[in-house]
Amino acid sequence: MATEEKKTTEAASGRRKFLKGTAAAAGTAAVGFPMISKAAEPTVLKIQGAWGGGIFKEYAIDYVNRVNAMSGGSLKVDYLDVGAVVKTAEIQTAVSKGVLDGGHLVTAYWYSKNAAASLFGTGPCWGWTANQLLGWIHYGGGKELYTELMDEILKLNVVGFFSGPMPAQPLGWFRKEVNSVDDIKGLKYRTVGLAANVMQEMGMSVVQLPGGEIQPAMERGLIDAAEFNNPTSDKDFGMQDVAKNYYLASFHQSQESFEIIFNKDKYNGLADEHKAILQYASEAASSDMSWKAQHRYSNDLNALKKEHGVTVRRTSDAIMAAQLEAWDKVLPKFMEDPFFAKVVASQKAWMKRVGAFELTNAPDYEGAYTHYFGSAS
Repeated sequence: MATEEKKTTEAASGRRKFLKGTAAAAGTAAVGFPMISKAAEPTVLKIQGAWGGGIFKEYAIDYVNRVNAMSGGSLKVDYLDVGAVVKTAEIQTAVSKGVLDGGHLVTAYWYSKNAAASLFGTGPCWGWTANQLLGWIHYGGGKELYTELMDEILKLNVVGFFSGPMPAQPLGWFRKEVNSVDDIKGLKYRTVGLAANVMQEMGMSVVQLPGGEIQPAMERGLIDAAEFNNPTSDKDFGMQDVAKNYYLASFHQSQESFEIIFNKDKYNGLADEHKAILQYASEAASSDMSWKAQHRYSNDLNALKKEHGVTVRRTSDAIMAAQLEAWDKVLPKFMEDPFFAKVVASQKAWMKRVGAFELTNAPDYEGAYTHYFGSAS
């Protein structure tokens, strides 16, 4: 028993000597290396959106939140509301000059600089969806053509990513019922991009206004009809207070997505992992937006009908057929520009191949829906 006690005492003594020695060594190290571990300050990017509220601002912040979360705090993006630094029409120039680090907008907002800009969003309907537009951008040569437009034609110091497939935009809001082309002729109508040329060709008087100005303009009688993008945004704008006839489905803007741009010098100066985060966060936000849109747009469309007395109709086949004919008349003038024509050729080659697969492969979804739920109207 005494022997066991002696072993225990010696072991305890050894542990005390070890701990004392470790503490002394730690103290010596502290004296020799007095540096205190401190996290590096994050790289901060300030981007201004074209959106001051509503679901489009929400989409922009969804992207910002993904960047910030993915970086673990080493990269921080601050979102600035519409007009915080510059007007919406000036965002692209401000980013190019470094006044802003980045911007969240759509290409139709600067198509006055080059009509081909609209082809990367509100261009002709080749029978494609916004998701197929994004497919062309990522895998069909669209990204390379966009870079050519920015670098070689517009000479802008900008890099950009495309994110968020938008469903076909409604024909919009009308005070009266419209079923034929004659019904819309002469109406003062709001839209943007090449869609403005198409609707003018159909006999409308087109005004291009920022989203926040649409409802007040219609309320004051400055315009007779308008479209923006989707039921949720339209409801938030209060369009149901100035008109009760809402027409869904149209070929004037059947596909579009957001454009997220950054100052090229600022972007090139970032660490490789930060560049990757800015790109991959746009792809993650794109998927999430497509799912969120399904949920929110359908809910708000029901609210417009049930809570606000809005009559929702599908745009007539006659008007939609006339829109395609209008596109055929509008495009030749723009096709005189070699770059515009090159983009169109690239898009058509992509959609001829992809569309053939989609149309051959897709089952009759309308037939399945009707089988289980009856008419969608």
